[in-house]
Amino acid sequence: MNSEEILSVLKETNAFLHGHFELSSGLHSDEYVQCALVLQYPDIAQKLAQQLALFLNASKITCVVGPALGGVTFAYEVARSLNVRGIFAERKNGIMQLRRGFHVSDDDRILVVEDVVTTGKSVKEVIALLEENHKKIIGVASIVDRSKDTVDFGYPFHSLIRLPLRSFYPSNCPLCKEGKPVMKPGSRASTS
Repeated sequence: MNSEEILSVLKETNAFLHGHFELSSGLHSDEYVQCALVLQYPDIAQKLAQQLALFLNASKITCVVGPALGGVTFAYEVARSLNVRGIFAERKNGIMQLRRGFHVSDDDRILVVEDVVTTGKSVKEVIALLEENHKKIIGVASIVDRSKDTVDFGYPFHSLIRLPLRSFYPSNCPLCKEGKPVMKPGSRASTS
C-alpha cells in the first residue's frame, strides 16, 4: 500500500476526521486521525502491519512494544507479521511501565510501535522505560506521522504515511476563537 492508498483507507473507514479536537498532547487541531476506526477491521490492520513488516524484516526484531492505548492493536499486528512477541507498556500513576507479567530480555531487539505520532510523548515514555533498563531498541514505527516536523526519537523512525496536519496551542487556536466546541478523542489525559 502506498501513501495515497493508506490515506484512502483512513478516509473510507472514517478514521480521518474533521472538526475541533484537543490532542493527547494538549494541542488543538482541525483534523484528527482515529486509527482505532481503521484497526477495527482485522484485514486492513493486517495489511498495514504487513506493509510495515516488509520494510522492517531485515532488522531481526525479536519483540514489538506499543504504548497503551493507541499502540496496542497495531503493535500486536506488526509483531504477528514479524512472527515475534508483541507486548505493551501502560501508565500506572502516570508512569509508563511494563505490567501484566510482560518483560523484555537483554537479548531482545525491540521495535516500539504507535498508531499515530504527533509529539511522540507516549513513544518517548516507552523508550525511556526501555533505556532505563538498558534494553536494545532497534527503531520506532507508526501508521501515521502527523507531526509538524518529524519527531527525533534517537532511533530510526518509519511511518506508513506522513500527514503533517496543523495543530495549535490552545491560546492561539482559531477554532477556539470562533467558539467551536472542542472534542477530546485521545486516550491520555491532556497536558493543557
